[in-house]
Amino acid sequence: MFENKTEQQAREEILSMVEEYYHAFHEKKAEYKEGDRISYAARIYDEDEMRHLVDSSLEFWLTSGRYTDQFEKELAEFIGVRFCSLVNSGSSANLLAFMALTSPLLGERRVKRGDEIITVAAGFPTTVTPYLQYGAVPVFLDLTIPQYNIDTNRLEEALTEKTKAVMLAHTLGNPFDLKTVREFCDKHGLWLIEDNCDALGSEYCIDGVWKKTGSIGDIGTSSFYPPHHMTMGEGGAVYTDNPLLHKAIRSLRDWGRDCVCPSGQDNLCGHRFEKQYGELPLGYDHKYVYSHFGYNLKASDLQAAIGCAQLKKLSGFVERRRQNFARLYEKLSVAEDKLILPQACEDSNPSWFGFLITCKDDVDKNHVVQYLESHGVQTRMLFAGNLVKQPCFDEMRATGEGYRVVGTLEQTDRIMEKSFWIGVYPGMNDAMLDYMAKTLLEAIEIG
Repeated sequence: MFENKTEQQAREEILSMVEEYYHAFHEKKAEYKEGDRISYAARIYDEDEMRHLVDSSLEFWLTSGRYTDQFEKELAEFIGVRFCSLVNSGSSANLLAFMALTSPLLGERRVKRGDEIITVAAGFPTTVTPYLQYGAVPVFLDLTIPQYNIDTNRLEEALTEKTKAVMLAHTLGNPFDLKTVREFCDKHGLWLIEDNCDALGSEYCIDGVWKKTGSIGDIGTSSFYPPHHMTMGEGGAVYTDNPLLHKAIRSLRDWGRDCVCPSGQDNLCGHRFEKQYGELPLGYDHKYVYSHFGYNLKASDLQAAIGCAQLKKLSGFVERRRQNFARLYEKLSVAEDKLILPQACEDSNPSWFGFLITCKDDVDKNHVVQYLESHGVQTRMLFAGNLVKQPCFDEMRATGEGYRVVGTLEQTDRIMEKSFWIGVYPGMNDAMLDYMAKTLLEAIEIG
């Protein structure tokens, strides 16, 4: 088949066939029909992602390589930061972001066991898991409704001499009050980690300048699991403007090693066998010197190849999410006597991950959710609800040790009991959005 052809010619022929395959077997041809199940999220892709994936596979460079380099550069440019590290999941991204704060490179500002991290209990567990497992102490604050982000009025009350950082997610794409939180962190010399996994593309105006979320804190994280704003199947990223934090992140991601040579390259610095490290022999191979207790959390170049194709579409994905959110809001605004609709944080332009709704006291949330599900509309809770009431907290809850709660978690409990969300992902068309709104209004007996 490939006789008398160069490798590049053979590759182009294969990639052309991949395009044909996509159009024959993957391209969606059927239009939505009322009653078809509507997922809260789904991957959006075309022949470009499949071409990228196969192109990478033909090189058979299975770890990080040229596509990883390209993706890290382009995502950093999109976010507006200097450094980006691709990892294998959003949970790994959060792990690295926190563990970077424990690096000896940070001196007196490093997080140590027993130090406290301010956060919220309503969210996804892996925002909190890294510091619990390390031995730091989460300090949980309540949220506000209908922004569903941290109640910043409690920040000063939460502060102790052990407080070292604030780590928060932008809830379903809605930025938290970055101005207040950033000022609080700056005032007290605290680190700020933005869990940006549900908010890629969200914007916030701070000091008169519009910036992408994830670029305002010291470290930002992303997830590329299929439901998210863009996907590479599994995958995540950690990004920062701080070169010292970047050094710690890269070391922790790459086994904890001290050497910065990329995979497959040796001795870029020219001093591989010349230096003394710790109590190792003089000249010990720098590629096997470990300055951190690290992991292997890299993604593959095949995943990065998909990510490069997705990045080209990201701005369009974000705009469509905003349009879908606006349409749902307009359709559901007639029910504001029964439903609390979400509101964007002041000075923000969210890249919405979902449309979060709180039922008022006279509305049975469980009935509404079950009605939607039985009529083909997929729903989701706000993840863990109140994390400290989850089974994983049973032992800590029994002893009262390992975490603190400042004030009450009244609104967190209300969200756990009365809130749910539906999707706004870019694959939804107006007919799907209108059907979701109509079905929700039926569930609460409006029109």
